[in-house]
Amino acid sequence: MKLIILDRDGVINRDSDAYIKTPDEWVPLPGSLEAIARLSRSGYRIVVATNQSGVARGLFDLSMLASIHAKMLHAVTAAGGRIDAIFFCPHGPDDGCACRKPRPGLFLEVLERFRAAPGEVHAIGDQLRDLQAAHAAGCRPVLVLTGKGGATMANGGLPPDTVVRVDLAAVAAELAP
Repeated sequence: MKLIILDRDGVINRDSDAYIKTPDEWVPLPGSLEAIARLSRSGYRIVVATNQSGVARGLFDLSMLASIHAKMLHAVTAAGGRIDAIFFCPHGPDDGCACRKPRPGLFLEVLERFRAAPGEVHAIGDQLRDLQAAHAAGCRPVLVLTGKGGATMANGGLPPDTVVRVDLAAVAAELAP
C-alpha cells in the first residue's frame, strides 16, 4: 500500500504561534491542496497526523477542531484530492501521552489501522518532532521547508536519512511524477 502521513500546520496550511483556532484561520499553503490531489490520483492513501494541544490549553474544543478539519477536507476534495483519515493528539506537552509527537504513538496507530509497512511510508513534517516521531515509528522522514521547516533545518539534528524538500508540492512531484 502506498501511504503518506502528513503533518497539518506548516505542511498543508499556514502555521501560527497563536494556534489555528477557527476554520477562518485555516489557510492552505500555496500548492498544498494540488499536491494532495496529485498524490491521491497516483494511488497514495493520505493520512494527517497532528498535535493539537490547543484543545488541552482550552483555546478551542473538539467541535471547533472538527470544523477546522471539515474545512480542510472540503478544500482538498474541491482540489480533486482525498484525505483518508485524520489522527490527532489533543494533549498538552506535559501530559505524558504516547500520541504527542515526538513520540511515535500517532504514527504507530496509523500504521496499524492501515496495515502499512513503516519503511514504505513517507512522513512529511516541518518540525523536528514530526521527523523524530516518523523515525521512531520506522517511517521515512521528509522535512519540508514551509512553516517552521527552515528553522528546523537551520537548527540541525535531523534524524538519519531525513530527506529535505522545499514544500509538499515538491514531494508530490517526486513521488507521483
